Amino acid sequence: MRIYTNNRTLLIFLLMGLCGRAAAQQRPDTAMTTHSLDEVIVQENRLAAPLKAANRNITIISRKQIDALAVTSINEVLAFVPGLDVRQRGPGGVQADIGIDGGTFDQTLVLLNGIKITDPQTGHNMMNLPVSLEDVDHIEVLRGAAARVYGINALNGAINIITRQPKETGAVVRANVGSSFKKDEKNKLYSGYGIGATGTLMTGNTGQSLSLNANSGNGYRYNTAYDNYRAFYQGVFQPAANHDIRALAGFVKNSYGANGFYAAPGDKESEESVKTFLAAVSDKIQINKSWEMTPRVSYRYTEDNYLYVKQNKAGANLHDNNIVDVELNNRFETAIGSFGAGAEARYEAINSNNLGNHERTNIGIYGEYKSKADRRFSFSVGGYLNYNSAYGWQFFPGADAGFNITSDLKLYANIGTAQRLPTYTDLYYKSPAIRGNANLGVEKATYMEAGLRKYSGKFSYSGSVFYRQISDFIDYVKDSLPQPWQPQNFQRADTKGFSLQTGYATTFASGVFNSFAANAGYNYLSPSFKGDDNSKKISRYVIESLRHQFTAGVRASLLQHWMVSATARYNMRISYMDYTVVDARIAYQQRRFQVYADVNNLLDVTYVEAGAVPMPGRWVTLGGIVKF
Repeated sequence: MRIYTNNRTLLIFLLMGLCGRAAAQQRPDTAMTTHSLDEVIVQENRLAAPLKAANRNITIISRKQIDALAVTSINEVLAFVPGLDVRQRGPGGVQADIGIDGGTFDQTLVLLNGIKITDPQTGHNMMNLPVSLEDVDHIEVLRGAAARVYGINALNGAINIITRQPKETGAVVRANVGSSFKKDEKNKLYSGYGIGATGTLMTGNTGQSLSLNANSGNGYRYNTAYDNYRAFYQGVFQPAANHDIRALAGFVKNSYGANGFYAAPGDKESEESVKTFLAAVSDKIQINKSWEMTPRVSYRYTEDNYLYVKQNKAGANLHDNNIVDVELNNRFETAIGSFGAGAEARYEAINSNNLGNHERTNIGIYGEYKSKADRRFSFSVGGYLNYNSAYGWQFFPGADAGFNITSDLKLYANIGTAQRLPTYTDLYYKSPAIRGNANLGVEKATYMEAGLRKYSGKFSYSGSVFYRQISDFIDYVKDSLPQPWQPQNFQRADTKGFSLQTGYATTFASGVFNSFAANAGYNYLSPSFKGDDNSKKISRYVIESLRHQFTAGVRASLLQHWMVSATARYNMRISYMDYTVVDARIAYQQRRFQVYADVNNLLDVTYVEAGAVPMPGRWVTLGGIVKF
């Protein structure tokens, strides 16, 4: 289905005109700041370093940038990052599949403060996180195969969500209410609300925070009502000068009508509830001035309860997942550069009435070297040796290099490898629409990229080209339309692409405008699939890959306390549909409070991102934040 909107093309060119010669650079927060993010520390598990020293395609979305967007969930924030394909099944963070550069949602690794949120059941639950948007400090997006950095399942890249750390005693209360001003079959207005509060307590060398959030609504069409509840705790403890202990625990319950999610049109009465509990403890130990050790242990439990017909509980699928992860990361500083080394062990188990009872263990050993970052030329090299109880031993090397043409202009290149383990859904799922394949093997990827980027100043820009080859690519296919989908390994999936991004930001000493920023980004993908079997089958994922993606935004602060912003994103899929979504925000802010009004899907277009789920039309939200 193709979307026709009279004002769409005009709006895109208007935004491009506002952007002038520039817009959002690949370096995050492109539209919001001009200098500060150069020194943001990328939170890799072993060899954390300033963004400016990175020789890979990394985007950081800062808190300031998040505050300027007309969004209420992390999923919606990620939708404005070029190269990310965020396929939502509803508003407010109900459920979202996230692919990177044409990859499937199972091929993206999600992390929370470096803790892997890999879900062995299904990638559909990756973003069922206990943190709300207000808990986020910034988000790091690493594009490209990254096994040597993050281990398994970072096949196409990784998204690391970094939360705000306790800094001062205080509290924040927030609330919002929104509606499409359309009515349901009972003549009731479609609407939703969100409330939340965060309290922080600092005592000596200890900081603790607790965040509670609730979002609820009756949806935007038949059987799309949702209830979402989150609780998130963080603690920072420094019992000695050489110890930095971090603890977190969180719980989220996400319940929603699943009309059209997986088996349309028959699943009109479907309902799903996903509960997730996450806990982790780490200790950064400064053994001596050259050796830093960071042990960490984490536990994640997820219950996924799906009802095909909620009224009589028919077609029930109940999945319980338990995951334990133990890591030991080390960093060694020497005269010739930094060395990282360590190991991790991961245990995954599922108890399911559909998938059965299964367990598997994964052990990884890794090492990495990074040259001195203060030289004009820098490089790093490393590898990840992995053992999985179901698939045996694998080794994944990688390397990158960068050359500083000037102090803020860098040429870089990298090559990486990675693998993705089949999920239990891929292997064992049974339904009239999908049949699992217990004989699936792992996917393996090789990724090569080269790029140029300018870091700071009023104007910023970047460009990169990449080539990715995935062997034993897992695609859901069938021979004819009446048959169920079944995942199969195919010979190879090749993807070529490039990304262009620009940004402009400035401040004014006096006048109506205090600051102005504009950004734009374009991403192009050209996938091809090789293998005799694949050419004869109907594919589920090939037709849904993005071909063109364009994002743009403008932001202005004026009269000291006002801020206005507008963002647009255009997606065109291969043999599918294209659509443009425009959002806008106006906000008034004082030191202790902020009020804002958002309009999402300003042009009220009809579009689908995932499955057979039409997304909401125009939606208006009013909200406020008060600080104590």
